[in-house]
Amino acid sequence: MQKLFYEVASLDKRCYEQFALSEDLLMEHASASMYEYIENNFDNSKSIIIVCGVGNNGADGIALARLLYSKYNIKLFLPFGVKSNMAKLQLKRVELLGIDIVENIENCDVIVDCLFGSGLNKDLNEKSQEIINKLNSYDVFKIACDIPSGINNLGQVTTIAFEANITITMGALKVSLFTDVAKDYVGKIEVANLGVQREVYETSSNIFLLDEKDMNLPFREKKNSHKGSFGHLNVVAGCKKGAGAIAAKAAFGFGVGLVSVVCHEDIDLPYHIMQTHFISPNCTAIAIGMGLGKYEVDEIEKILSKDIPIIIDADLLHEEVVLQALEKEIVLTPHPKEFCSLLKLCGIDNIDVETLQNNRFAYVELFRKKYPKVVLLLKGANVLISQNDKIYINSFGTAVLAKGGSGDVLSGLIGSLLAQGYSALDAAITASLAHAKAASNYKKNNYSLIPADLVEEVKKL
Repeated sequence: MQKLFYEVASLDKRCYEQFALSEDLLMEHASASMYEYIENNFDNSKSIIIVCGVGNNGADGIALARLLYSKYNIKLFLPFGVKSNMAKLQLKRVELLGIDIVENIENCDVIVDCLFGSGLNKDLNEKSQEIINKLNSYDVFKIACDIPSGINNLGQVTTIAFEANITITMGALKVSLFTDVAKDYVGKIEVANLGVQREVYETSSNIFLLDEKDMNLPFREKKNSHKGSFGHLNVVAGCKKGAGAIAAKAAFGFGVGLVSVVCHEDIDLPYHIMQTHFISPNCTAIAIGMGLGKYEVDEIEKILSKDIPIIIDADLLHEEVVLQALEKEIVLTPHPKEFCSLLKLCGIDNIDVETLQNNRFAYVELFRKKYPKVVLLLKGANVLISQNDKIYINSFGTAVLAKGGSGDVLSGLIGSLLAQGYSALDAAITASLAHAKAASNYKKNNYSLIPADLVEEVKKL
């Protein structure tokens, strides 16, 4: 996994003070990283226009123009002039080389956006919006320097943002690149070296980007084993019977030895999945909430009071009875609307989904501080997982998963791992990664996936 930061100005300052690296030197390395990407991906017949703002993000772009000059057809567009001392210095250097500074955006093969950096903390003016809109209209390859212009320091897009194919961010990964809103703008993300390795540039962080290698699949290594060696999951199903059945099927395909569906009415289940009216005395984990509908409160209280791992999803996240479980290590898997309901139940805040989506990290921080033992998995384009003082981001999700039943599959996967002895956090991380990777491996049209397809892809990981 990789560290993420809310801001990097303090990291830059540390480079100046502890490593005697100047602002100019960091800028040279930033522009050199962008140059290296362009050189490795585009031949010198390509024309490139670099659109620069007034500050140091613009200065990075002007320095890039100097490095590319004579090898590529380079043009600079400075719609607002320059203001920062570094931008003025870089402009003086390119003027001495005779690089073209144009008055309007021209046709090209590559656009490099250096208008605004990750410190943007205001709304875009009308002229900035017009420029970004025009840049987006060109069907060419688009590179964003640090962060696509229009995404602010909180990862929000108030009006419009540059639609990049790749974002080359400076020094370290920023949290603002991994909001749900930002996902449609950032493209692929790479980190530029600023003169020292990332391990030196970065300091401690409590936010991490998950990698594929963080997925710890439940491979069976012991030969002397039986079905009981791999746990027994109970899936509590309700009036929407399909949700429980989907979760049970997903769980059985992810390593658990036994799965029983607890339901008051009969459900059409595969022969290898058992059905019961009560929680099994030997079960090692419980999954509850999927399609639950209305259950007797005292029945739910009894289930939630059990001293075994529990994953709670869907309908149950709207009910006050869930509050009794928040002081112990359980897994909650809300989608945004359910999380808004949970925040209200917990007395944290009463907000709508739009407010949440614009402030996902902030509300996850508030929740984890109040309930540090709980593993919260907030669904979305980028899944957020938190426990204690840490937040983990799964950025592998795709629109393929935007289907009814996908969340039930995830609940089954988490429940399966809990039953096999995974910690709540490890179960949430591995199941979330497996869920996303299975969806990305689906080869048919991205609108056609159904839960059964997803379960089959999980089995192939």
